[in-house]
Amino acid sequence: MRLFSILCSAMMVAGALALGPSGLAGLPGPAKAEPAPLKRMLTADDSRGWEAVGRLDISGRAFCTGALIAPDLVLTAAHCLFDRETGKRFEIADMTFLAGWRGGRAEAYRTVRQALPHPDYEFGGPDRMARVRHDIALVELSQPIRLSGVRPFETEGQPKRGEPVGIVSYAHDRAEAPSIQEVCDVLGRQPGMLVLSCLVDFGSSGAPIFVLRDGVARIVSVVSAKAEMGSTPVALGSTLDEALDVLRAEVGRVPVVPAGQRFTGGGAKFVRP
Repeated sequence: MRLFSILCSAMMVAGALALGPSGLAGLPGPAKAEPAPLKRMLTADDSRGWEAVGRLDISGRAFCTGALIAPDLVLTAAHCLFDRETGKRFEIADMTFLAGWRGGRAEAYRTVRQALPHPDYEFGGPDRMARVRHDIALVELSQPIRLSGVRPFETEGQPKRGEPVGIVSYAHDRAEAPSIQEVCDVLGRQPGMLVLSCLVDFGSSGAPIFVLRDGVARIVSVVSAKAEMGSTPVALGSTLDEALDVLRAEVGRVPVVPAGQRFTGGGAKFVRP
């Protein structure tokens, strides 16, 4: 049975959900590739150039990975904004972005002004693959991060099948420093979704998937879930394409919720899982 596991928290237990025949069954089998190993970035030299990847800490009991795509905008996974036990949105006041978090320190700390899931994302919705396709969110920071050593990443459309990609992520067993996998592969594509050979685990949700073009790392996807194709572990990534344009347009339109008030609107449907 193929498994579909949400990766949103390193500190909460996430259950596995069975994918039916309409899930990954229609995709071709994994390509024969040798992904690079994960490497911990424990020093300033290791992490140079990747400082815009950070941890999105939530309520002191969960975290996801996120990446700056503008001085005040963090790209992450939509499901990171929800409490999987209640299905409700986390309070904005409980979110903090730690840019370049490593060894107990961050390059910058920012609270959150607003957090916007894709308007078509339905937490706990019955169509699990649709959840992956729309599993992206933008987090607007209370103040922009304008540091010479923290440069937001550019974004791109989908990579081609077989094109090498890379990932920078945190996870439950490597929460104090980011790890980089310089080479993993695009094994298959569906509308709005990539199947990848990248190594992910709890806490990796929202991690940026990069391509290297003209010597510049550009984000093409964010990690949504982990799965199995046959017996091979894979990662599922939400593609950006038009979805990111939709979210960018939403920024500034949605009323900002004062600290301490729970957000209950904005277009997403909140369904108990």
